Formats: sequence, structure tokens, C-alpha cells
Amino acid sequence: MLVSGIGVAQKKNQPKSIISDGVAIKKYHSKAELDRMAKGELLVLYVERIESLVKLLPYIAFATKPGVTMSTLGIPNDSDNRKALDDQFDATKEYLESNAEFQKRILPYSDTNDLVSAIIFYEETLKSLHQYSEFH
Repeated sequence: MLVSGIGVAQKKNQPKSIISDGVAIKKYHSKAELDRMAKGELLVLYVERIESLVKLLPYIAFATKPGVTMSTLGIPNDSDNRKALDDQFDATKEYLESNAEFQKRILPYSDTNDLVSAIIFYEETLKSLHQYSEFH
């Protein structure tokens, strides 16, 4: 039991990626592709893009891709900093859950053309964040 307890404690103290693996989107779309999609598909894409941006934007001063940890950046991987990061992740998760519920209720009333425009905007923003990382 002592050995397994040490293993769990060590894993708990491992540096976490500041940006979660879930920020990447699978595909960028053209306006023509989006125009051919049903509104339900557009709603899913819209919410996915918001989630990616919310998980990424607060951290662009550090990184724009998963894998960068506090230790990588020279931030002490101590319990206070790990707790702060965990608290931030929890708050982000709660916000995204609340936002998804709101979007499921309200977003279907949106104009399809406006949804397409918003998705294109979000995707262009995500592309520009990848370009931003090249300036470092």
C-alpha cells in the first residue's frame, strides 16, 4: 500500500498542461461547407468553437497549444500553484457547462446566416492564435 500511495502522490504532483488537450478543433470550414449544413450541426460547431476559445484565450501569454506546463515556464510546481490552476480549470468547466445549457436553449432561435458568420469568425480567431504562437 505504501508503494501505491507514493505513486498516487507523485502523479498528483506532476506538472499539468496549462492548456487542455480539448482545445483543438478537428476541422476548419469554408462558408460554402457551413451553408450546406443543417442548423443542428451548426449549433454543435458554434458551441465547440466557444469551448476551444474559452479554454485557450486566458493562457495565450504562456502558450497556444497543449503540453506547456507551469514547470516548462519556470513557474514553481508547488501545491499553491497547482491548486490555483485546478481552481481555474474547475471554474472554466462550470462556465462552459452553464454556457452550453444556455446555448442549447437560446441559440436555436438565432439566424442561420449569423451562426455561419460567427463560426467563421471563431475559426479565424483560432487560426490567428496558432499564427500568434509563431511570433514567440
